[in-house]
Amino acid sequence: MKGHRHLTIVIKLGTSSIVDEKSHEPLLFILTLIVETAVQLRKDGHRVVIVSSGAIGVGLRRMDIQRRPKHLPRVQALAAVGQCRLMSLWDSLFGHLRQPVAQILLTRNDIADRTQYLNAQNTFVELLNMGVIPIVNENDTLAVSEIKFGDNDTLSAITAAMVQADYLFLMTDVDCLYDKNPRTHPAAQAIEVVEDISSLAADVSTAGSSLGTGGMSTKIVAARLATSAGVTTVITRSSNPGNIVNIIAYVQALKQSQQETSSLTPTSAMEDAALSRSTASVDLDGLFMKPPLHTRFLPDLNPIRDRSFWLLHGLAPHGIIYIDEGAHRALADKAGLLPVGVVDVEGQFSQQEAVRIVVVDRLAHLASTSRTTSESQSTVTANDSTPNGSSSAGTYEKVKPATFEVGRALVNYSASEIARIKGLRSTEIQGVLGYADSEYVALRENISLLKPGKSSRPVTLSPAEILA
Repeated sequence: MKGHRHLTIVIKLGTSSIVDEKSHEPLLFILTLIVETAVQLRKDGHRVVIVSSGAIGVGLRRMDIQRRPKHLPRVQALAAVGQCRLMSLWDSLFGHLRQPVAQILLTRNDIADRTQYLNAQNTFVELLNMGVIPIVNENDTLAVSEIKFGDNDTLSAITAAMVQADYLFLMTDVDCLYDKNPRTHPAAQAIEVVEDISSLAADVSTAGSSLGTGGMSTKIVAARLATSAGVTTVITRSSNPGNIVNIIAYVQALKQSQQETSSLTPTSAMEDAALSRSTASVDLDGLFMKPPLHTRFLPDLNPIRDRSFWLLHGLAPHGIIYIDEGAHRALADKAGLLPVGVVDVEGQFSQQEAVRIVVVDRLAHLASTSRTTSESQSTVTANDSTPNGSSSAGTYEKVKPATFEVGRALVNYSASEIARIKGLRSTEIQGVLGYADSEYVALRENISLLKPGKSSRPVTLSPAEILA
């Protein structure tokens, strides 16, 4: 298509797309098609990143082991063997088409440190500028449960955000999402476009393969994360990688059609939304085109990027800070978090560790010493600072963190220190702790707020929570 802009495209391949589930032999016909597709995208001027699972599966074949072992050190050893062979396979296939590739192995610890996160981001930028296709995988040899991404769907979403991708393709063994499981319900309806993941009604019962860790539910989690960063996310069938080129051509043509329509005829917000949801055929260079079957998750119009994305999704929270509505309003107005706005603290964490920020409602009445045990579970006595520095007893009502979390922060004080200075003026910190590293519990630059109705938990949601 003439006049198209150069795009950054991340393609995620699961283990089932790379090796046979039973024989563990590499699926060369799929890998070859993926390579040809990626090279074609490069020739069209686009930048391509591949997130590739499969190290453990390839390791099983290399060592003639029939089943994935349960002993973690053995699994990690197989990953070391398989990653070597897997990268050799990718390099050989791309080498036939004279396309250079690079290997990038990551764990969550690698991006939890801000400097390492930026180093990884800079490496991606340089490789893409050089025309190289980075091939990314989780470093299974080092990763344990505490520092794992959980699955490569999540890793691909974080990678897409790091490189500020235009598209993330989650390749799987089905064409798209359905409202019911198509394997057991022949009349299941395809879901072609998703605007609001929270209202999605889809069947996610399809589990990952015996060699992989993901499934359809993890892909929805990844889509939630990627779209929050402004990345159009697509689920489509891995056995036909040519769909990637056709879907991109279709979506870009659809966008161009919308722009031309908007310039000729002013449209209302509702009409624009209808255009974005359209899955009708479009005129592409004189050809009447219907897109391949896929599910497309539309990106957030006001994406969270760079440091804000890293704070929300790159760090594992170690605790919770409960704040009042006044503090929340101050944060929304770009102020830092002062101790006077802190109501309570939960968990054990140190300075410069990440925490969740949760808003609670203070109650105006005085705390009653005759509360029952059941009442005390929902209300906690707190000290409210008065203008003259004295304090009066009050109560507040905690609300569920998963529902009312408003953001994440890197804190200047530990959990025990914040518990001692909560509700106080900043000038009182020195007298209580004996020192005052900062007047703020958290600086504004170290705080990232969620948009109303959004959750920062896509990387840790359980399948049961996804469609809640």
